[in-house]
Amino acid sequence: MQFRVSPSSLRNDTSAEEWQARVDLAAAHRLAYIHGFSEGIFNHLTFVVPGRTDRYYQIPFGMHWSEVTASSFMEVGIDDAEVKRGEGEVERSCYCIHAPIHKALPQAKAVFHTHMPYASALTRLEDPRIKEIGQTEVGLSEAIAYDDLYTGPALDPAEGARLASVIGDKTILFMANHGISTVGETVADAYDRLYYIERAAQVQIYAMWTQQPLKQLPAHVVEKTKRDYRDDHLYTGPSPSQRHFDALKRMLDRKEPDYAT
Repeated sequence: MQFRVSPSSLRNDTSAEEWQARVDLAAAHRLAYIHGFSEGIFNHLTFVVPGRTDRYYQIPFGMHWSEVTASSFMEVGIDDAEVKRGEGEVERSCYCIHAPIHKALPQAKAVFHTHMPYASALTRLEDPRIKEIGQTEVGLSEAIAYDDLYTGPALDPAEGARLASVIGDKTILFMANHGISTVGETVADAYDRLYYIERAAQVQIYAMWTQQPLKQLPAHVVEKTKRDYRDDHLYTGPSPSQRHFDALKRMLDRKEPDYAT
């Protein structure tokens, strides 16, 4: 299967804001593959087209995340699943999960759904909760929603609407017997959450593997840590998530600069 695009003509006919969104979303796909978050040609990372509320970016079904570029994306209608710009097939479960979440949640400009191994392993447990046993875990805990109901493959937009209601005002979703979704105002926000929730899950599973008792943090330390994360005004300028994502893109610029074409 060939995915033919014309980067130069597309860029000339695209606003600077839209092109930057495409570049960032392409970087997220490449990075997710490098970090081991992807699963074959499945799972989905999408972003609402800047300045629009009726369409979002999605790669053509069958494209591997390692080959995604800024010019790869289709623009897909949020209300009708039609390809408004670009070429390719719309993967059904992507539309049924992502479009309703984009539509329902103001914080969900970006919606990233993966079956990354450590976090997905936790979703297979009777108790999938991230334990507040370390700094990263505590920092993430208030952002996590847990869906305890697996209903089968998402082939109806009603499932995406249901997931949006479970997410509510949170930004990370543990999907029972399934995987993880993160949402964010920016690509950087959604990717940063994806990265750190997988790290937290990995460390928790490693700790559980020792079969030694988990060392619980005192309640007052947990509460102080949460307050510190909520009230973090240590930095001016770009957010920590944006700085993290920019650093990761610099790595891509050295190793795989074609992502930005």
